[in-house]
Amino acid sequence: MSSLEKNIKPYSKAIVRLLKSTVERTSNVWQDVINYQNEIQDYISQIGLELIVKNDEGFAFVKQLEDSEGNTLGLVQRRQIGFEASIVLVVLRQSLEDFDSNPTQLATEKFITNSEIKDELELFLPEKYNKAKFIKELDRYINSAVELGYLKEISKKDNETKYQIHRIIKEKITLDILQYFKTKLQEYVESV
Repeated sequence: MSSLEKNIKPYSKAIVRLLKSTVERTSNVWQDVINYQNEIQDYISQIGLELIVKNDEGFAFVKQLEDSEGNTLGLVQRRQIGFEASIVLVVLRQSLEDFDSNPTQLATEKFITNSEIKDELELFLPEKYNKAKFIKELDRYINSAVELGYLKEISKKDNETKYQIHRIIKEKITLDILQYFKTKLQEYVESV
């Protein structure tokens, strides 16, 4: 028996997947995440991580534990994203919030096209902001949201791409952060 076979646990693949990205309900390790939550939490807590399972919304992820001063062990590097990509994320988060707040919706997932993202973004951009340049580079900012796991491409037809907004955005961009960003953006608009 090899050392891998001796040391592997029934939930080892789930841990590896969680360390790389969000695990969704459709993943082949989803049941392992559900069935071994306590064991996974015990294991990853040793390296300063916490397992978050959103069973109702169909995903799980790990986040870094913080001390009383907000410091972590630094296992996961925090990436700085630019102003433009931040605006895209705020628009996506607001769009999902509006969708969830509408009780007449029968669907559980929020879909959005690149044209709809563009229309929403134009409402957020300050008047004196270089909108032409921003719109020209919009695909790059949308791709950034896809790479970060907040958008999932569903279909592409001609120049129109349809995306699903991943619900993890609610965990990463809370309502407090959303409000803070809107306030900062308003202050910026008033100062220009």
